[in-house]
Amino acid sequence: MGENPKSRRPSRHPSPRPSPRPSRHPGAVARRRAAAAAARLSPPAWLLDNLRPQPAPIRWPAVARASVALAAPLAVGFATDQHAYGALFALGALNGILSDTADAYRMRVLHVAVPQVFAAIGVTLGTLVFGQEWAAVGVLALVALVSGMISSIGAVASFGGLLLLLNAVVGAGLPLPEPWWKAPLLIALGGLFVLLLSLLAWPFRAGVPERAAVARTYRATADLLEASAAPDSEFDRRRRAVTLALNHAYDMLLARRASDHGWRAPLVRLLAQLNVIIPLVEAASLRDRRPSPEVTAALRHLADVVAEGRTGEGEPDLPPPRTASDRAVDTALRYVASVVGEADVDPTHLNDRLGRPAALSVRVRRATRDVLLSEASWRYGLRLALCIGLAQTLVAVIPVQRSYWVALTVTFVLKPDFGSVFSRAVLRALGTAVGLVVAGVVLAEVPVGWWDVLVVALLAPIIPAVSAKGYAFQTAAITPVILLISDVLNHEGFDLVAPRLVDSLIGCAIALVAGYLLWPESWHTRVGHRLADAVEETAEYVRRAFGAGGAGGAGGAGGAAEVTAAADQAEVERTRRRIYRDLSTVRTEFQRALTEPPPIGRRAAAWWPLVVATERIVDATTAARVRVSYGAPAPAPAETADIADQLTDMAERLRSSEVLVEVRGESGDGAEEGSVLAALRQELRAAKAIASPGARVM
Repeated sequence: MGENPKSRRPSRHPSPRPSPRPSRHPGAVARRRAAAAAARLSPPAWLLDNLRPQPAPIRWPAVARASVALAAPLAVGFATDQHAYGALFALGALNGILSDTADAYRMRVLHVAVPQVFAAIGVTLGTLVFGQEWAAVGVLALVALVSGMISSIGAVASFGGLLLLLNAVVGAGLPLPEPWWKAPLLIALGGLFVLLLSLLAWPFRAGVPERAAVARTYRATADLLEASAAPDSEFDRRRRAVTLALNHAYDMLLARRASDHGWRAPLVRLLAQLNVIIPLVEAASLRDRRPSPEVTAALRHLADVVAEGRTGEGEPDLPPPRTASDRAVDTALRYVASVVGEADVDPTHLNDRLGRPAALSVRVRRATRDVLLSEASWRYGLRLALCIGLAQTLVAVIPVQRSYWVALTVTFVLKPDFGSVFSRAVLRALGTAVGLVVAGVVLAEVPVGWWDVLVVALLAPIIPAVSAKGYAFQTAAITPVILLISDVLNHEGFDLVAPRLVDSLIGCAIALVAGYLLWPESWHTRVGHRLADAVEETAEYVRRAFGAGGAGGAGGAGGAAEVTAAADQAEVERTRRRIYRDLSTVRTEFQRALTEPPPIGRRAAAWWPLVVATERIVDATTAARVRVSYGAPAPAPAETADIADQLTDMAERLRSSEVLVEVRGESGDGAEEGSVLAALRQELRAAKAIASPGARVM
């Protein structure tokens, strides 16, 4: 099979007509000047992009939990005349709500429970230095160093580090009930209360989130197959959706497998059902023509079967294949149906694409070593410690009412793993201003007491509903809730509003100057370096795909040869999955860089087409491998080596520059007319045309 003519057809746009000469009528000139003035006064594009709500579904169970988890403690506190206890319990519940982001029930235990331990430790350390201004500077700076360093371990550790520092700041800045152990206990219990609410349905819905994640990959693959004849941009979009669905499903199953001892039937079945979709995803890369509606309908039916946990389904009724692409899809889909229909799966024959997780002790040692030896961990920890130290020193020298809010703002803003520091500072200021308007109205009109319970019950659900929409929306939702809970503790009412705005602006200024502008790395993007790693992995994928057994056509005599070929095939598939996962991470990094102000955002935008070109190189490699496995002549080793060498050369040059660089021309060594790698060479030429001096960013 050759390249897809539909996706390679040259553009045939008609020649544009000459632009009409602009009118010199006084009214037209005035309108143009007014439009130019409006354009100059309009917010910059990077800010508008940050303020645009992100498309994210609302997790309605989390919305309901937030209302109950925050309002119930306040109600109990008012009923028992223990207002402070209820407020601290509610603060802990707010920690739990912010960390309650996992779908799988086992993951919720990890995501919610572990950060509460850090929160309890943080508030304990803060309480010990309450009222001791200079001791608080040293202790909070040290806590900030630890918080920043452990954030590089993973998502749970990052949020745990955030709660460690946040609660240390609260303990050092607010008078909390005596003795010292009450505050950490109440805050921890508040977070665990959210965990309890989130696990109530576990006995009735065990395994449902995992099955839904696997079924989502089936539906995304069906969407991808339907886009086989669509324009490249639409096919790329749907392929990225498949990548995200696969990443999410594999992460969920890997987390469950790490906590399971041995193989369990439901986990084995889900792993098998997820693994068998990979050949169908690879077959979709051929893009010769759109499959028949019966094919995608059968795949969506299998998705429903997986989601419902059914077995015993018969073989799907599919039309006879007419082309090599049809045969690849037909074979892969029938294999999917056979695995989904099996009641029992033998784990000894399961092609493991995940790899066995290391023992917990081994993972702890690796994480500790990585944190202590990582330059990035130390650099971020020191940056956070510097900013927190400056914030605490400032409020120790200059009297600031309720000064803990300055350090809280610095902590929230200076989280680069949550997004751009510069953008978060701007969005924090805007979100706080909006939240203070709401809080001001409530504090001015609603007296402290049972009305607070009703208001919190109405405002709390907004937090999980809008958190995924953007940081400004999350800040605007959290601010009035925190101020209402704080008012229960200190009874300052409307007088809280103005100081909070001033403190937030001071914290944003400290984060911008000491945590962003003073660090040279803030003005440089590392997107080229990350992209170079992905290109280098792509070169390795090309070598493996057409090596021994890589194309799926190498047979060999005897069982040993079959085992070797199967192992090679599994390694090729793992390599491809790793590249797509890495490219997904690269896309996330690019999207963060694009939200930065110039010149960083402009430089990132120049690299963006090369990310797309790299993804298409991987697609073309996969399509060529599938064609070889279905009878196309395998490429000559010299041709494969030449393409891989060109990709390696591109990676080396990208890694050594912050602008797009020239790469060596195509040699054509080993290339044959009508080669199965013709489409791959075309994509490689396109990538090298992008990575050229003419595309440099000035």
